[in-house]
Amino acid sequence: MLKHRGFPGRLPGTDFQFVIRRANMKTGPAKLLKRERFRDRKAADRRADEGFMAALWAHFGDAPFERGNLDAGRLSWLFGREVVPAEDPFDAESYDALLRIDVARAEAAFPAVFAKDAPVYDWDDDDAD
Repeated sequence: MLKHRGFPGRLPGTDFQFVIRRANMKTGPAKLLKRERFRDRKAADRRADEGFMAALWAHFGDAPFERGNLDAGRLSWLFGREVVPAEDPFDAESYDALLRIDVARAEAAFPAVFAKDAPVYDWDDDDAD
């Protein structure tokens, strides 16, 4: 499993995790699913989605990236919309799966992340593994 060095471990000031520390050797990687985002989601959950997208954009840009140690639960909130497979066939249960940001959809869903005057997140470097 590839560890994305310098990627934030979590959203600062919260328990919303962005990466996992080690591979699951018993059951393997968690499957990426397309989770439905309903309008009544908590504001904290929406901030976590926005923070995760900001981290993905800052770290990878529009280039394809390996799933590696990115948290499957957090990825699943964006998967199938703003984060899409970058290979065909795609294995949703592989740490080696390639993903990419669908920039047009991500900009529409998270305009603050892509704005010219977008705030620079102060990532908690202590958790970046």
